[in-house]
Amino acid sequence: MSALSAGARDRLRIAVTLGDPRGIGPEVAAEAARRLRESTAAIDLTFIGPTGTHAESSADAFDAVGDWTGGSAAEAGRLAGLAIERGARLALEGAVDALVTGPIDKAALYAAGWMEPGHTELLARLCGAADPVMMMCAESTLVGGPLRVVLATTHHALRDVPALFTHQRLVRQTRATYEGLRTLWDIPEPRLALCAFNPHASDGGRFGTEESILYVPALEELRSEGIEATGPIPADTVFVRALRGEFDAVIAPYHDVGMAAFKTVAFGHGVNVTLGLRIIRTSPDHGTALDIAGRGLADASSMLEAMRLALVLAARRSAALTRA
Repeated sequence: MSALSAGARDRLRIAVTLGDPRGIGPEVAAEAARRLRESTAAIDLTFIGPTGTHAESSADAFDAVGDWTGGSAAEAGRLAGLAIERGARLALEGAVDALVTGPIDKAALYAAGWMEPGHTELLARLCGAADPVMMMCAESTLVGGPLRVVLATTHHALRDVPALFTHQRLVRQTRATYEGLRTLWDIPEPRLALCAFNPHASDGGRFGTEESILYVPALEELRSEGIEATGPIPADTVFVRALRGEFDAVIAPYHDVGMAAFKTVAFGHGVNVTLGLRIIRTSPDHGTALDIAGRGLADASSMLEAMRLALVLAARRSAALTRA
């Protein structure tokens, strides 16, 4: 396969998992690859998925993990899970420079035997990473400026968040975000905002105590390390301030408070980036869209942005390693 050959070392090599074969992943991957080729020549793509999917007809390499002729959700989840494992292995072995993952159906993945609630957690296990960072990134948004949002807790029921959102977790997630922006985004001194946990940042303790118990010591520890972090800032203002250019990223305490703001200004063009891994991984910001798959209605814009960002980050990491 051309994308895995030793002679391709002068070209960036991206592996793309096609996600759930019942969904729009295969078709948006094929369309995004076609559009990417119009502006980028020095790239080798390897699609990873079952035979019988849209991207199989691409001129790029195809790494089959099985056959798909239609079937149960569990079978779709099995093939999607195998593709993720294969892609992670290629990236860890250095056979590709970055991994782009197509959307999966979490219920199907569960039905096939994988226990992780999403890509972030599954890739963390495969890569041996204790604290992966889920960052939603849009370098341009509907209001113009970029927005990067880190979800300090990811795919969990809201009732479980208070026990998971600890001072130590807040510090680790913020620290990893700081290092990721420095090394992969070339931002020498990232400016980070900590989104409050409670309404109005608890209003002096009227609506909770997390701001004083968790955020104050976290900020002290981060600042002692030279990390510029501001907060806690109420959720109803922090994202506006970030969009105006005041911050390079926002650390959100739980999934929906960050995702609601992010997708409002960047849906269809956002990219999910996992920091804290030994590999570069990006993904489109949408799901499988089973209801429109195969009908020619899927928008490949987010997948295209995920591929473009993977290329940028891979090039930066390669340059950094060369300098070292």
